[in-house]
Amino acid sequence: MKNKIILITGANSGIGKATLYGLAKKEAHIVMLCRNKEKSEKVRKEVIAKTGNKNIDLQVIDLSDLNSVRKTAEKINQNYKQIDVLINNAGASFIKRELSADGYEKTFAINHLGHFLLTNLLLDKLKKAESARIINVSSIAHIKGYINFDDLNAEKNYKGMPAYRRAKLANILFTNELAGKLKNTEITVNSLHPGIIRTNFTQNAGFLINTIAKLVAPFLTSPAKGAETSIYLASSDKVSGITGKYFVNCKIKDTNEEAKNEEIAKRLWKISEKMTGLNNNHF
Repeated sequence: MKNKIILITGANSGIGKATLYGLAKKEAHIVMLCRNKEKSEKVRKEVIAKTGNKNIDLQVIDLSDLNSVRKTAEKINQNYKQIDVLINNAGASFIKRELSADGYEKTFAINHLGHFLLTNLLLDKLKKAESARIINVSSIAHIKGYINFDDLNAEKNYKGMPAYRRAKLANILFTNELAGKLKNTEITVNSLHPGIIRTNFTQNAGFLINTIAKLVAPFLTSPAKGAETSIYLASSDKVSGITGKYFVNCKIKDTNEEAKNEEIAKRLWKISEKMTGLNNNHF
C-alpha cells in the first residue's frame, strides 16, 4: 500500500479514524475527507506522530451539502493524479427529521446522496489507477430496510431507525449498480457491515438512545475491530478482482432480497442522479 492514494470520508472519528490508523501504518498516502476542520487537523497530526507517516492530507467536505461535495471533488481532481482507493465511510442518523442544505432528508443525504455524487465525480481519477477499489460502509441494519420511492424524502412518515435502514440499503444498491457499470474497468466496488461498533454515532439520536448506547458500550465491538473489513477490502490481494459483494468480518455474506433487486438499484440510481444534479457521461 506504500504511496497508494486512499480517500476516507469521516476519517476523524470512530471506524473512519481506526481505518485511517490501519492504512497509515501500511504507508499509504491518505486523504481525510471530513466536515470539522479543527477536530480533523488534530487527528491528522496525531496519526502522523504515532505512525510516522507524513503523507496524511485533509480536505474539508460536508456530505449533506452537494455544493460542498462538488467543490471538494474539484480540489481532489486538481491535486491528485489518481485515486487508488475510495472508502465511503462517513455516516449519520437522526431521531428527528432534518433537512440538508439541498432540502433532502439528512440521513439519506449524508449516507447515500453525498457519497453517490462524490464517487461519480472522482471516477476519472479512479480510472487512472492501475487497479482501484471503491468501498462503501453499509450496515446489517439494511436487512430490515426498504426503498419507498413514493416517500424517498420522508415527508409523509419519518422515524429515525427506518430512515437509517433505508440509507444503508441504498449503500448496497449503489454498490451493486456501480459494480455492474464498471465491470469492464479495473475498478472494483464492494460494501460491508463493520459490526455493532462502540462509537459516537448515536450523538444525534436523542437522549434515550444515547443513554442505552452508553450502557451497552462495554459489550460492543471496538472501532479498531470494526475497521478490519474496510482495511482488508482496501489492501488485501485476496479480494483483487472481486466486485459487487457485501462483506462481514472480511467474508462475503448475503444481503436482503431488495438489495439484490436490479430494477430497484437502477431506479434508485436514476433518481439519485436527478437529486444530485449529476450529469454523468462515464457510462
